[in-house]
Amino acid sequence: MARPSREELEAENASLRDRVGELESLAEGQAEQLKKLGELVERLRRQGKRQSAPFSKGEPTLRPGRGGRKKGEFHGRHGHRPVPPVADREIEVPLPGCCPDCGGDVELDRWADQFHTELPEPRPVVTRFKVGVGHCTRCRRRVQGRHAEQTSDALGAAGSMLGPHARALGHWLHYVLGLSFGKTAKLLGHFGVPVTAGALASGAQATGRALVPTNKAITLAVGESKVVVIDETGWRVAGWGAWLWVATTPTATVYKVAEGRRFEDATTLVPADYQGTIVRDGYVVYRNGYTAATHQTCLAHLLRRTVEMIEADVPNGRRFPRQIKTLLTEALAARDLPAPERNREAARIGDRVDVLTAEIAAAYQPCDADRRLAKHLGKERSALLTFLTDKAIADGVDATNWRAEQGVRPAVVNRKVWGGNRTWGGAATQSRMMTFFRTAVQRGADPIDLLIGHARAPDVGIIPGLGLT
Repeated sequence: MARPSREELEAENASLRDRVGELESLAEGQAEQLKKLGELVERLRRQGKRQSAPFSKGEPTLRPGRGGRKKGEFHGRHGHRPVPPVADREIEVPLPGCCPDCGGDVELDRWADQFHTELPEPRPVVTRFKVGVGHCTRCRRRVQGRHAEQTSDALGAAGSMLGPHARALGHWLHYVLGLSFGKTAKLLGHFGVPVTAGALASGAQATGRALVPTNKAITLAVGESKVVVIDETGWRVAGWGAWLWVATTPTATVYKVAEGRRFEDATTLVPADYQGTIVRDGYVVYRNGYTAATHQTCLAHLLRRTVEMIEADVPNGRRFPRQIKTLLTEALAARDLPAPERNREAARIGDRVDVLTAEIAAAYQPCDADRRLAKHLGKERSALLTFLTDKAIADGVDATNWRAEQGVRPAVVNRKVWGGNRTWGGAATQSRMMTFFRTAVQRGADPIDLLIGHARAPDVGIIPGLGLT
């Protein structure tokens, strides 16, 4: 067989080089396409977590179990409606004149009680205040009277208004239960209180302005607490994207609808120089912004992330998240240990996390998801086990940001119902109303009664009854 000539070898070499170039170009294109597909899968996965229906639990089961109590001896206590302590009226129901089956005579054996608790007939109470209007004989200034039950000095065309109870109930129905102003107006109309959605919105704006001192006092109380849990979620104002921020403690919660998701927006709830403990998720703004505070990152978010990585079934990408999940679960269990054992366990878990993240960083070809998780754990290392320290136990620091999640949830449900706010003035009112209602409930006060009292004495500033100064 004749050896190929130099020209043939050079031609073959050039052809092979061209082929190698084509394959490299094809590989780069496929790698880029694979990256885009991975990003698309991640985006779709996240969108699946943000379902349109609130609190969706996935597809319904084909054969759901029977509801109600379980059969058997140990099925729990028997519940029943308690007997009312006082009856407003009494109706005697005698026996029929004869037996309904055979027509025979009947004889009374005993009297038995049955109770109905019914709503009263919806009849509004209209109060006419005959206001004395006069003038001072010395300075000629106009003077008019004021009764303790009045909520305004308006007369003439503005002299017909909602009473304080109806207005406070309207606020509660809209800002707490999530009814739109239109539906709230229909409900109040059912009780004989004619009102329009516009009037309810206007009244809410007035109440929101009156709540400014109370809102400032609640914000100050949150900023002075030892532990604050903070979170944020998407919102809409006039159809444009915005953010709803929440900062909460066991006794107070403050909300703020803001344009952005910056540290400057967070400082409107919690001051930048806050020196307590902040429980939050892994958002970088909290970590880099509140440098004077002690931090606790939410372990629930990390656990969900490890579970998602395990379920993704990435080749060679399940060992690391399984190990991290085990360590985080052990950290949560260590909360119930005595102080010496708890501290030793925290040190052991922390050292193990350091070793695992270092192994991923030194790996020749680590899984991308593992590498991202290890990088995130490295940044959050100082905030990972704060909840196990003696001071955190004494201050009541949680391992997760569940308080903020629960604070956000009612607002998110309302957002799903009516979409957000139409104006930034409405967004400011939304923030103050939610702040007041949730803080009042946290402090064991009736928010409707407090609003009624404040409407009749609007010059008191901070609403009394909340324990604020």
